[in-house]
Amino acid sequence: MPYPSEILSSFTDQGVHYQPHLFTLPLNYKNTDGEMIQVYARELRLLENQANDLPWLVYFQGGPGFPSPRTSGQSGWLKAALQQYRVLLLDQRGTGLSTPITHQTLFEKTPQQQCDYLSHFRADSIVNDAEAIRSQFNIKKWAILGQSFGGFCSLTYLSLFPESLTRSHITGGVPSITQHADTVYQATYQRVKQKNQAFFQQFPQAQPLCQRIADHLLDNHITLPNGQRFTVEQFQLIGINFGRSNAALPMYYLLERAFIEVNGKLDLSYEFLNAMLAEQAYQTNPIYAILHESIYCQPFAKNTNNDTASLWSAHRVRQQYPEFNYQKGHPFLFTGEMVFPWMFEQMECLKPLQQAAQLLAEKSDWPTLYNPGALALNTVPIACAVYVDDMYVEFNYSRDTLSKIPYSKAWMTNEYEHNGIGVDGERIFNQLDNMLNDLSQLPIYK
Repeated sequence: MPYPSEILSSFTDQGVHYQPHLFTLPLNYKNTDGEMIQVYARELRLLENQANDLPWLVYFQGGPGFPSPRTSGQSGWLKAALQQYRVLLLDQRGTGLSTPITHQTLFEKTPQQQCDYLSHFRADSIVNDAEAIRSQFNIKKWAILGQSFGGFCSLTYLSLFPESLTRSHITGGVPSITQHADTVYQATYQRVKQKNQAFFQQFPQAQPLCQRIADHLLDNHITLPNGQRFTVEQFQLIGINFGRSNAALPMYYLLERAFIEVNGKLDLSYEFLNAMLAEQAYQTNPIYAILHESIYCQPFAKNTNNDTASLWSAHRVRQQYPEFNYQKGHPFLFTGEMVFPWMFEQMECLKPLQQAAQLLAEKSDWPTLYNPGALALNTVPIACAVYVDDMYVEFNYSRDTLSKIPYSKAWMTNEYEHNGIGVDGERIFNQLDNMLNDLSQLPIYK
């Protein structure tokens, strides 16, 4: 155990008991005698319920590549969930305190070794970790909650181990189980374009300002605080924020502070550049960049060339939408939740992973993430918050998937963006739980 032992100490805060757990689990579940990794999870329980034998709820975080939330148990969805559950917040493998993946931890591996290692960090492996933990806890069944990519993990769980689940809550995370990444990104670019149009319609002065920033980056060698050259393409990436609630105004405030006068000339301010570096979560959470497209890769999801590899899908599909490739004198558009091969050429912490990223983009033998046959026979109650204007997960694909899964119920709403659970989590959790209670009254469960 390389971490200080103190991280395994429990504590209480505002009537909630926080108990850490650390598990030693196989890197590859097809070779359980091989390399092992550590998986960390934190159990939350109301002190007033300590003596009660409450059911368990496991939370799967969005991403991929981000740890479980470090938030108060007396706020948001946790406040609602803790009234009736013991909650397990899972640091998905490779994140947080679960044998983390960074450019530092992968440094001594060759590109092929990096590729082989990283191939075990998708939803199927995450779900196998959860199953191993359930078994170690000697829990017969438990409930799950998946946000965004966590919802993708939920469908994988429902495909592989439905007998281990009592019910499933999903927020903003019902993927297509058959579409190739190319089709997904074709829909995504259209959604991102709509979000751009809405932003620049609300703040028309932002368009010439963005063009001025982009032109300045084209004409000058500008570096971020980590010494990395800052480019137009990197600037465009902050459009990922358009998929979150109330993002437009903070985005505009950030843009209007971009320039500062230095010796009678305008230059990009350190404040702005520091904010741009902070936007690059890929630097500290490389799983997000290196495995993002692989979440759409599986044997029966093929592109028009009958290929299951991603082959930098977002980069290729972008060429179908040339308006996203900025040129001086033309309108400026932000991009969204996409990864591109040039990120591994430009971003300091991704550069050591460039060759591995290429190998993973070319990988065509990914294991199955979803089992359409098993999902078509589903009997686990599933309640989903599906966001009509979701920029990250295409609404029409979510609706199509749910139409093929029995005992699933969707709350389709435009009240929230993709991060609704972080904005109004208590209401959303209670809404889904009420839907699940209704489903549980069906004759099949009697």
